[in-house]
Amino acid sequence: MTERRDFWSRRKAAVQAEAEAEVLALEEQVIAAHHAELEERSDAEILAEFNLPDPDTLGPGDDVSGFMSKAVPDRLRRRALRRLWRLNPVLANVDGLVDYGEDYTDAACVIENIQTAYQVGKGMLAHVEALATDAQETEEDEIEADTLSEPEVVPVDPDPLPQPVSVAQVEEPEELERPPSPRRMTFEFEG
Repeated sequence: MTERRDFWSRRKAAVQAEAEAEVLALEEQVIAAHHAELEERSDAEILAEFNLPDPDTLGPGDDVSGFMSKAVPDRLRRRALRRLWRLNPVLANVDGLVDYGEDYTDAACVIENIQTAYQVGKGMLAHVEALATDAQETEEDEIEADTLSEPEVVPVDPDPLPQPVSVAQVEEPEELERPPSPRRMTFEFEG
């Protein structure tokens, strides 16, 4: 069973955690201020300050670890990584076994200014309602057409003769072969 820590050891750990959080917050503020200062400068000046090569001129086998420093702006780091990915055949050539390697976004295959009846959260509601109203209108038109047309007059015989009724003979089917009924195993024990 774990040993319970007393109040003072928990308090000491909490104070130490607060001090570490303050140090991390100060480091982040310094880095953010440095990045804000670097945003105003051009890429060539920043590369000269950190003594780094131009990311676009990197060749196979060049070291990109200098670009991974926290002091280097993200835009330069990303340029170096893009160049690395293009140069390294292991990273540049996808083997085709990646499940989500294709671009399945709508932007890749959508026709500009496409009109659709689909509404988010409602689906094809407007389209279905339009079809229902069209069907209802056609039914009403058919009913109106039927009421406006003259009804057919069917002559009625005053003394109809009864029609003979035919009785169908049903043959008795021969005994059908039924599948055997399921058998159950029985066990007998001696003794």
